[in-house]
Amino acid sequence: SGEYALHLRPQTGMGEVKKVSLGNAPSYYYSPVWSPDSKKVVFTDKRLTLWYVDVEKASAPVRVDANLYDNPFRVLDPSWSPDSRFIAYTKQLKNRLATVFIYSLEENKTRQVTDNMSDARFARFDKDGKHLYFTASTNAGPSSGWLDMSSFERPVTRSAYVVVLRKDLPSPLAPESDEEKVTEEQKANNPEDKGEPRPGPSPAPTPAPLSDEPAAGHVEENISEAGDMPDSAPRQEPAQGGGGGAATGRGAAAAKKPEPVRIDFDGIDQRVLALPVPARNYAGMLAGKAGTLFILEASSSPDAQGFVLHRFELSKRKVEKITEGVAAFDLSANGEKMLLQLGVGAASRWLVVPATQPLKPGEGQINTAALEVRVEPRAEWRQMYHEAWRIQRDFFYDPTFHGLDIAATEKKYAPYLEGLAHRADLNYLLQESLGNMVVGHHNTGGGDSPAPPAVAGGLLGADYRIENARYRFARIFNGENWNPNLRAPLTQPGVQVREGEYLLAVNGRELRSSDNIYSFFEGTANRQTLIKVGPQADGSGAREVTVVPVASESGLRNLAWIEGNRRKVSEMSGGRVAYVYLPNTGGGGYTNFNRYFFAQIDKDAAIIDERFNGGGAAADYMIDYLRRPLMNYWATREGADFTTPVGSIYGPKVMLVNEYSSSGGDALPWYFRRAKIGPLVGKRTWGGLVGIYDYPQLIDGGTVTAPRVAFYSPEGEWEVENAGVAPDIEVEFDPKAWRAGHDLQLEKAVEVVLEALRKNPPPVPRKPAYPNYHKG
Repeated sequence: SGEYALHLRPQTGMGEVKKVSLGNAPSYYYSPVWSPDSKKVVFTDKRLTLWYVDVEKASAPVRVDANLYDNPFRVLDPSWSPDSRFIAYTKQLKNRLATVFIYSLEENKTRQVTDNMSDARFARFDKDGKHLYFTASTNAGPSSGWLDMSSFERPVTRSAYVVVLRKDLPSPLAPESDEEKVTEEQKANNPEDKGEPRPGPSPAPTPAPLSDEPAAGHVEENISEAGDMPDSAPRQEPAQGGGGGAATGRGAAAAKKPEPVRIDFDGIDQRVLALPVPARNYAGMLAGKAGTLFILEASSSPDAQGFVLHRFELSKRKVEKITEGVAAFDLSANGEKMLLQLGVGAASRWLVVPATQPLKPGEGQINTAALEVRVEPRAEWRQMYHEAWRIQRDFFYDPTFHGLDIAATEKKYAPYLEGLAHRADLNYLLQESLGNMVVGHHNTGGGDSPAPPAVAGGLLGADYRIENARYRFARIFNGENWNPNLRAPLTQPGVQVREGEYLLAVNGRELRSSDNIYSFFEGTANRQTLIKVGPQADGSGAREVTVVPVASESGLRNLAWIEGNRRKVSEMSGGRVAYVYLPNTGGGGYTNFNRYFFAQIDKDAAIIDERFNGGGAAADYMIDYLRRPLMNYWATREGADFTTPVGSIYGPKVMLVNEYSSSGGDALPWYFRRAKIGPLVGKRTWGGLVGIYDYPQLIDGGTVTAPRVAFYSPEGEWEVENAGVAPDIEVEFDPKAWRAGHDLQLEKAVEVVLEALRKNPPPVPRKPAYPNYHKG
């Protein structure tokens, strides 16, 4: 059919494939989960819908529910009850917070479990069928706007909870006595409980009598000729999970049907209890064997890779850490084994280990290095070409595809598949054909292409000029040597290389102007390298110093440009105007704004430079700070008076834009103008204000996007996409003037903001006379 269906086949890979239709409206499907009775599968789709299908009957899928909002993450997250009669899941309501629901297959009815006053996630039935677990957060609200910058760095903590499903069940967390418990065996052997006198010292043991009867306390193995145990003999049930063949490993215990789950929804909110689990940023949870939870914690450290995995046992009321650096985690159906992916990239390891025991070093590692796949490139390319168009059909934000007949366009370009000779050709064909949709962010890339190992060349963070047949340092870029990302090799303590000196040799090889200087630094990035420098081209007075070249100078050069602009603005304005550069509206822009804006709140006005802005999030956070008005002053007995809000610049502001301000860099000046903060100076922005996220990979790991979120105004107009944001004052960026030391756009911005300052000077505090409440 060319569409997705559920394919079922024995795990050996042998036998016939059973295909189960997932519905008439084709889509993309996620996370199929078997019911415990192995008769049904629950799954979600790209249309935010939760379904289950009875694979035994091969009946049509049954719609359970749907989430209200599209997100880069999935919320529905279903879990089966042990008897396969209920499905627990979470979904977002209108306030964007997730809420726990339970669906009854027999009644075809959904009921709400939590109150929607917190963000509830990861609902899981306990294997005992008596309890339901979930996590909830009461401080997740500020981070719920995933596209908004105002959600950045909002700490989220989640606590774990248990729901007692029936009214007649006791609390699993009832207070426990601190007295030592007496076992039933101890009670049975207590003479006083039998009304007998306490015995004295035991006499010496007597030999067992010679008799045909077995001695007391000894059970003689009594097997009939047929090999069966007699009815009177004690039976030992085979253990679940673990070893054993496929036919015999289950045994009677595994074949036994679970007790029917009964849920009393009346008053269920009063049977929600907090588990003794520390409140942390939990990112996932699975239920193992009865009374056991496995919880994934997102680390608060920015350098941490992966999650921390914890195990909680209800009977012990105790949490223990299993391991960290977890990239993926899953449990076997019986809770006996767990699949772990530890680490990322080339260092990643996959393990299958017991879920009920501490993790042992080296245990259970899967040898993935031996895995091989036979590939037919041309067949893959044909499949991926069709898949790319199917992604457009199902993910593109506009169901009419900007008026394009995508089926006809796919067919039009398909003949070119026969001429492809390389994976890169497919990317080119997709870029050309998908370009007919006339939209930005339509990206195609990656795939199974040869990747020869690269040799990283080293750079010293300098400009050179050629004089006297030598390379001479024309400019040495400063860095922030306390910042690993802005390390300047030539300004490190002890190096002391100066502008105007000559670079004479590298690792003992003499360097002349006829040589390619960069070839001398091949393979030296982040490695100690010996250079010879001196004040004279003939080498007199030279010295050798050890440096550690960097792989890229872009950060150093960008920092020099930013700091040069900041100094220029300060000089032109007499120190009255702040300069803040925003490289994007993602993490880097957020960091730059926080660093440069708040460090200059002593200024009277500000220039916000978002030229070359690479986009990212919707920068509402920046707009909120740029437009904050003065509310009041505060007077103290000592020290200067201060304001509320403190973090604000109350004077005029100007924003610099250019044709490389893109995506979130298109939105930011649109917001700036909408909020009436100030004028825009420069050139019309790029004009690409749609969003991309969460697409299925192509079969060889390549990617193709289909913009799935688009911007429109409160007035009901599509804005910015394919139009950009025009400046209020248009100024070209003149390269010749810039090389001569004049940034005409920046200089115009300073002129405009100073004129605005002249017309609207910042407020001056007028402290009133101190009150006298006893006068007269």
